[in-house]
Parts: sequence; C-alpha cells; structure tokens
Amino acid sequence: MVREGSSPNVKSTSLKLTVRSTILAASALAALSFASKGARAQSVAAKPAPASATDKAAVQPTPRLSDGKVDLGGKGVWAPIWVLDWADKKYVEENIDVPMTPAGAELYKERQANHSKDDPEGYCLPAGVPRYTGTPYPFQIIQLPDRVVILYEGASHMYRVILLNAKHSADPNPDWLGESIGWYEGNDTLVVDTIGFNGRTWLDYVGHPSSDQLHVVERFTRPAYGSLHYEATIEDPKNYTKPWTTKFNVKWRPGWEIQEYVCLENNKDLMHLGTSAPK
Repeated sequence: MVREGSSPNVKSTSLKLTVRSTILAASALAALSFASKGARAQSVAAKPAPASATDKAAVQPTPRLSDGKVDLGGKGVWAPIWVLDWADKKYVEENIDVPMTPAGAELYKERQANHSKDDPEGYCLPAGVPRYTGTPYPFQIIQLPDRVVILYEGASHMYRVILLNAKHSADPNPDWLGESIGWYEGNDTLVVDTIGFNGRTWLDYVGHPSSDQLHVVERFTRPAYGSLHYEATIEDPKNYTKPWTTKFNVKWRPGWEIQEYVCLENNKDLMHLGTSAPK
C-alpha cells in the first residue's frame, strides 16, 4: 500500500543505512515533495482542492469507548513527524532549555561533535521512550480492559504493554522500553508511568542522553478524532538537574495499517563487522 503524504518511506533502504544518510534522504524527499506540490498547485488555477480524509478527520469529535473513556485507536494509525530534538520548537510545541547535569551536558556535547555516529537506532536497536513516539513510522494503540498495547511499525518493529491500575515491580528487569503502568485521568487522558530502563537508548537523534535512572511520564489525549496530543515528562538525575516536559501533536491516518518493517534486512553496518545478513 502506498501512503500518500506520509513521513519518509519506511521501506526505503536509506533509512536502514546510517542515521546521517537517513537525514540526507529525508531532506531530499521533502524537497522533491515540496517541488512537486508546488508544480501541481500552479497547474490547477486557484481551484480549492477537495478535503482529504485526514482533513475531515481533524474536525470530527473525539471518539469514545463504551464506558465513556477516550478511544485512542480505531481503523487507522497515528503517523508522527520525525522529532529530531525534543527541545526544539521545529518539532515540538516550544523551545526547552534542558536542565542538564555536568555529566549529561558532556555526553550531549560529545554526540553533537561526532554527528550522532553512535546513535543506537542507527544500528537497528530499539528507539526507547519517549523516542518511539517521535520516529517517522506509524503506530497503533490498542485498549483492553486491563492493559494498553502500543504497536510500533518502525525502528525494530516492537510493542509496549502498559498494565492498567497496577504497581511497579520492586526491582524491574532493565529493558529498552522499561516497565510501564498506566491509568486514565478522568475520561480524556491516558497517563503512562515508565521506569526500569537499561540506559542504552537516546531520547532523540541529537543525543539527549538517558540512563538506567530514567523515569518518563507520558500523557495521551485525543482532542479531536484526527489528532493525538502527546506529552512526556522526563526525569533522570544522572543527566538532568530537574524534570522537563516536551509535547507535540500526532496526526491520525484513517484506513492505514502498520506494515512489516525489518531494520536489519539491509543494514550495511554488518559488512563493517565482517559479516552480512542472511539472504
């Protein structure tokens, strides 16, 4: 299925080579898309274009489950933009002066200097939290009575299980996505509290660091049928002097389904290690 107007093509080889080549490919695609749209606009005399399914979805009311709680799913997917930097207004609602510790600032400076060459996502490792919500691949939210499951198409094609009205383990097993529990705040917001990270993920492409002490509280709301408002509060005493919060909106794509995506399928870095993926 071809997704018109989507983020960078999730099946493209460029997204599987290196993070730097991904940015170049994404920029080129964006430029081509912009030029193409401009040419089409000039050829259609000032005639207003018909509203797309996405435009119509944006103004429809918030859907509800049978118990009145917000329905965060449906027949479609959430399709986020690529959030390269959770603190930059280019991608999120406002610029953030991230309160880094000396250790966190030093690590961030090092990653900036080497152009994020060690980004774990460039090696097909899990994107982590909150980064998965800011990758340019669709995801679906499935709400069940005792849990919420999030299915991610991109990066390493993973899923999260959020146990509702539960308590954190006394000593959670360190994971890429941590241990998540959640609850509904009224009928409009799903709150997700996650700890137990392994400290191996980056928060974003530019290199905001995380450690095994990372604690993320996410808030998912759906102000209209076609929009998801996402908010993440990040706490990590090894890297930040106090918690900080970032937010942005994600568009709903009605009728889409997540597709198979295997990051390692064409990972050229394997050749640098003296091996190759099976054919």
